[in-house]
Amino acid sequence: MPDSAHPPAPPATADSGALPVMGLDLAEQRSTTRGTIFAWALWDWATQPFNTVILTFIFTALYLTTDVFLAPEVRALADDDPVKVAAIADLTSGLGWGTTIAGLLILAVAPVLGQQADAAGRQKLWLGIGTGALAACMLGLWFVEPAPALFWLGVALISAGTVFGEIAAVNSNAMLVGIATSKTIGRVSGLGWGFGYLGGIVALVLVIVFYVADWFGLSEEGGLPFRLIAVGCALWTIAFSIPIFLKVPEPSLGRPERRAGFLQSYRLLVRDVTGLYRSPATRHTFWFLLSSAVFRDGLAGVFTFGAVIASAVFGFEFLDLVIFGVAANLIAGISTIVAGRLDDRFGPKRIILFSLAAMVVSGLAVFALVGAGRTVFWIGGLALCVFVGPAQAASRSFLARVTPAGREGEIFGLYATTGRAASWMASAAWAALIAITGQTAFGILGLVIVLLAGFLLLLPVRATR
Repeated sequence: MPDSAHPPAPPATADSGALPVMGLDLAEQRSTTRGTIFAWALWDWATQPFNTVILTFIFTALYLTTDVFLAPEVRALADDDPVKVAAIADLTSGLGWGTTIAGLLILAVAPVLGQQADAAGRQKLWLGIGTGALAACMLGLWFVEPAPALFWLGVALISAGTVFGEIAAVNSNAMLVGIATSKTIGRVSGLGWGFGYLGGIVALVLVIVFYVADWFGLSEEGGLPFRLIAVGCALWTIAFSIPIFLKVPEPSLGRPERRAGFLQSYRLLVRDVTGLYRSPATRHTFWFLLSSAVFRDGLAGVFTFGAVIASAVFGFEFLDLVIFGVAANLIAGISTIVAGRLDDRFGPKRIILFSLAAMVVSGLAVFALVGAGRTVFWIGGLALCVFVGPAQAASRSFLARVTPAGREGEIFGLYATTGRAASWMASAAWAALIAITGQTAFGILGLVIVLLAGFLLLLPVRATR
């Protein structure tokens, strides 16, 4: 269909209980241009620097959780001094508590905002609000100079960016239903995730060039290079997110009969979730939302704390970590695009289960061999990256296949709530085990436990059509 056209509104009988019309059922009647699909996938490319450069490999791992944010007398101690080791652990666990709070905020607002976007047919508006606020948080990191008093400002901005990024992702995911069909949903979802990882590669390569060129003569005082990197990531997000607003249509024209005030939306939400469970036709949607809450929380934890493990546990320095990030994103991007085609052939559930099992084994190996040196993390960490992307893309594909028409934003809002929003589990397990043992390495076990629990919960969930 033309890029500027709206998809047809769902029929009034779409939610008849016994046989609801799914969003992909309506999509079978449409045709979507490659330009539209490309514009949608480019949004993942646009926002990936926050995840790759800010949250995972550069800003948090090499700046925010390093000794530049410690008191001068502690910073002067030897790196293996117990006092300094414990102080660094306080920084890494502080980041964990910040992301825990962010998860609880997403829990409170994501599904309701998605439901309201569905009712008004304004997914693109909320996509714009979330994307703009995410860019603003990255711009705010410019003010996070290396001082103990500003550590929590950095944690707050990154945590807020996580919330706004998830609000935007809810609406980007909802648009997927409007541009794919049941025969292409796996590869389109995989293309989006793949674009994200490839965008992460380009962003990290630019950081490497910046570093190898000795920051182009810039002073390193006041953390200036890292603060400039944050500003660059914000500008990247703004520039590359423009096409989705110009080319991709709303997934529906809205459902005026479901419009409600913000507080009233919670009552409507409870009714809708209860309806998902009570209807045999949508009960598997309900159970998948719950099971994915756990395993996607583990996936988010791997992204959030992976580079912190490399830096704090295995002693990766700047260039080591950035090169690892490039390799990790390249492997993840290729495997995700390939797995998208396997998704359409074998189904998303098999892809998710296989990926989770492989990640549990890899995580246990990294923890067990932590004393063997950096080679362990190079092998185990890259093995994890092979399977993170396919699990994420297949999870989005699974839900899109079972989303009732006209409820895309609401269902993907619940998806955010029960998944990334539940990141308090991985974050809390990470922070608690580090606090108990005083060693960052034990945070690895917290992530493995959450991934294993997600694997077990997904086993009884019925596969999609």
